[in-house]
Amino acid sequence: MYTIVIPLYNESETIPTLCRRVKEVVDSFDAPAEVIMVDDGSTDGSAEILRDINHQDPRFKVVSFSRNFGHQIAISAGLDFASGNALMIIDGDLQDPPEVLPRFIAKWKEGFDVVYAIRTKRKEGFVKRISYSIFYRILRRLSYLDIPLDSGDFCLMDRKVVDAMRRLPERMRFVRGIRTWVGFRQVGLAYERDRRFAGEPKYTLAKLFGLAYDGVFSVSSTPLRMTVYAGFGLSALAFLAGLWVIYQKLVNGIALAGWASTIVIMTFLGGVILVTLGIIGEYVSRIYEEVKQRPLYVVREKIGL
Repeated sequence: MYTIVIPLYNESETIPTLCRRVKEVVDSFDAPAEVIMVDDGSTDGSAEILRDINHQDPRFKVVSFSRNFGHQIAISAGLDFASGNALMIIDGDLQDPPEVLPRFIAKWKEGFDVVYAIRTKRKEGFVKRISYSIFYRILRRLSYLDIPLDSGDFCLMDRKVVDAMRRLPERMRFVRGIRTWVGFRQVGLAYERDRRFAGEPKYTLAKLFGLAYDGVFSVSSTPLRMTVYAGFGLSALAFLAGLWVIYQKLVNGIALAGWASTIVIMTFLGGVILVTLGIIGEYVSRIYEEVKQRPLYVVREKIGL
């Protein structure tokens, strides 16, 4: 059995075409399939449309959240409710074409446990394309994990991979990082990412920056290590500057003075200290979220499950 997980938020304009195209693909599968549509607290009538689609085709099942919990949480909920031997994740804006899913299955049958999509082209604005490119390369540089470049959440995962990911209890979810962490046999599959079918993008630049922020802090301790390096570097610089001042006074009889340079140095060091405290605070805030042990999401309604 196959499971397709689709996280959705205010996609009422896209859902009918999305489900039609997914249904055509599912009908071509060589085994039964279910489609779990996770409504992430939509406010545009998406829940009613999803309910009607379930009445027309019971293979399309619905999980509706009590409020908006976020894209990564919606994907995690799909993992919790999935029952297939292979699980596929696809975004609900039709930028990830459902017609690619049979290619995932073919790779899975070759023995790969994870088949992730690699975007060869992005039909988006220049700023967003550059931002994505920079993010993936910074993340790979900072992380101790070998996170594939230009790969998102669009993928297929074997049941044992899904079970391993579900055992990870962290609240600050970064699904593609977790997918890399659990390991198993993984392979990339190139595809061309489409434009958004309709409506406005839900991932604004601010939200993309937030996802990148969470990604870095979820899979890397490098920011903390960088603060240590900065501390040692500044200490060494201050020590050398002190030796230079002593040399100028004892050898050349020059007493270096200047309140402006002193203020600049103090301001610089104050900024470094605040940045360091901020980085530490980010890790502490994540510890705070984890120890509260709140559930990842709250379900308002389940249909067909």
